[in-house]
Amino acid sequence: MNTQHPVLDISHLGISYDGKPAVENISLQTFPGRTMALIGESGSGKSTIAKAIIQLLPPSARLTHGTITLNGISLTDATPRGLNTIRGRQIGFIPQDPSSSLDPRLPVGRQIEEVLRLHTSQSRAERRGHVLHLLEHVGFSEPERRFSQFPHELSGGMKQRVLIAIAVALAPALLIADEPTSALDVTIQSQILDLLDRLREESGSSVLMITHDLAVARDRAHDMIVLQHGRIAEQNTTRSLFESPRSSYTRKLLADSPAFHSRPATPARFVSGMRPAIQVKDLTVAYGSQTAVSHLSFDVQPGTTHGIIGESGSGKTTLLRCLMGLISPQSGSVHVNGKDIFSETSAERRQRLRNMQLVYQNPWSSLDPRLTIRRIIEEPLRNYFPEGQAWRQTRLHELLERVHLPLHLLERYPSEISGGQCQRVALARALAAQPDILVLDEFVSALDVTVQARILELLSELQKELDLTFVFVSHDLAVVRQIADTLSIIRYGKQEEYGDAEQIFRKPASPYTQTLLQTIPGQKQNGNQPQKFLGS
Repeated sequence: MNTQHPVLDISHLGISYDGKPAVENISLQTFPGRTMALIGESGSGKSTIAKAIIQLLPPSARLTHGTITLNGISLTDATPRGLNTIRGRQIGFIPQDPSSSLDPRLPVGRQIEEVLRLHTSQSRAERRGHVLHLLEHVGFSEPERRFSQFPHELSGGMKQRVLIAIAVALAPALLIADEPTSALDVTIQSQILDLLDRLREESGSSVLMITHDLAVARDRAHDMIVLQHGRIAEQNTTRSLFESPRSSYTRKLLADSPAFHSRPATPARFVSGMRPAIQVKDLTVAYGSQTAVSHLSFDVQPGTTHGIIGESGSGKTTLLRCLMGLISPQSGSVHVNGKDIFSETSAERRQRLRNMQLVYQNPWSSLDPRLTIRRIIEEPLRNYFPEGQAWRQTRLHELLERVHLPLHLLERYPSEISGGQCQRVALARALAAQPDILVLDEFVSALDVTVQARILELLSELQKELDLTFVFVSHDLAVVRQIADTLSIIRYGKQEEYGDAEQIFRKPASPYTQTLLQTIPGQKQNGNQPQKFLGS
C-alpha cells in the first residue's frame, strides 16, 4: 500500500453527455514519481476523464457525481480564475496530435514562452533563457535555431517534444499525456517515452498516461486501469495485471495485442518460379536534387503479403506513389502482372487502376463526408461495371456481408460510424472494383487493438477467399509480423533488408533492423530486462 499522499485523487466520478452516462463510478489515485496508465478502446471514457481533470468538458457534458482533487485542492469546486492558475503551473497536458496542437503562425519558442508569461514574473530575457534551457532539456540540438522555427519546419517527433516542453515548463505536480506517441514511428516513440520517464524522475511529477497501446503501458507504467464502457474493468499494478489479469475483457485485450504474440506458422502460399504480381527493379525517385528512393528492388508473389517498414521520411509514401503510377521514377521500373506501368496506354492504365486498389491510412479523410456509405461503395460499381441498379444493389449487399458490416449502415454518413467501421467501408469500396492487388497504407495504425485484430483477421480471410495480393505499409513491426510473408526494411530511401519476413524478425542482418526490433514496446516492464520480442 502506498503511504505517500496522492497527487491526483478521483473519487466515484460520474459524467454524462446529454443525459447519457459516459463515465460511471471512477475512482483512482496517482502518486509522485509514478506513472498510471489509463487503458481502453475508443469510447471507453479515457478522454472524458482527462477533460474532467482539467475541467474542460464540452457544454453537453455534466458531472453527475464524484470529486476530483489535486494535492488536496478540489478541481470540481474551483473557480475559472483558480483553474487558470492551476492549468500549466500544477497540471501539464500533452495532447495527442502535435500537428493540430501548435499554432502554425508562431515560432515554437514563442509558444513555449507563453506558459511562462502567464504564470511567472520573469522578464522577456529570462523567459527566453528558460525556453532555450527547456528546448535543450527535451533533446533539441541548436536550441537557438529551434526557438525561431515554425511548426511546419519540424518533424512529428520534434513537434511532440515542443508540446512536452510546454507541459513540463513549470515542473507541474501532474502530467497528463493523452496518446503522446500513437502517431509516431517506433524509434521516435521510444525516444519520447524515454524523455517522459527522465522528466518524471527528475521532477517527481505524477504521470497519467492515456493510451490504447498495451505494449507502451507495459513498458512505462507502474500502475494500470483498464476501462470498458466508462467503467473500470480492472485496476492493479502493471506487473500483476499482465501476469494475472482478472477481467475477461483485459484477457481479450492482451490476446488481441500483436506485440505479445508470435505470428502463427502458415504454409507457403506461392510456388517458386511464378511470375510476380509486382516487380520493382532498381527504382530511383528524386525531387529536384534530393533523392527520396534509391535503387529499390523487390518482388511480390501472387496471393502473398509484402510488408514495407520505414520511419517517417524513409521514402514509403514516394514508393507507394510510384507503385500506383502517380509519379515517374528517374530510373528503374515497376511491373504489375508482367507489364511496365510507365509504358502503358490509357486503357491499360484504367484496367490496372481497377485491378490495383489503394486503401488509405485515415478513412475519415479518404471517404467523402457528404456521401452516404451506399454512395461511397457504389461509386466504383458505377465506374467499372455496365450492369444496372438491381445488380449494384445485390453487389452492395454482398460487399457489406464480406467485410462484416450490417446493411443498415448503408444510409449513414462516415461521421456516424466508428473508426473500425469506416476502415471496413474503405475496404469494401476497394473490393467493389474486384481487384487482384490491394495496397494498404498504414491501414490499422489508428485503430484500437481489438478493432485492429478484427481487421487483420478480415484481411487474412479475404486474401484466402479471393486470392488477393497485399502490399502492407506500416511503421508497426508487431502488426507487420502478423500479416507479412516477405518484408522490405527501408531507411532514408534505401533498402536495408529484404526477404522472408519471419527470417528477418528472427535473425535480422542489418544493424538498423536490429535497432528497430529493440525499440518495439512491450519487451520490458518498468526497467526490467527486456523480454524476447514476439516469442522469438
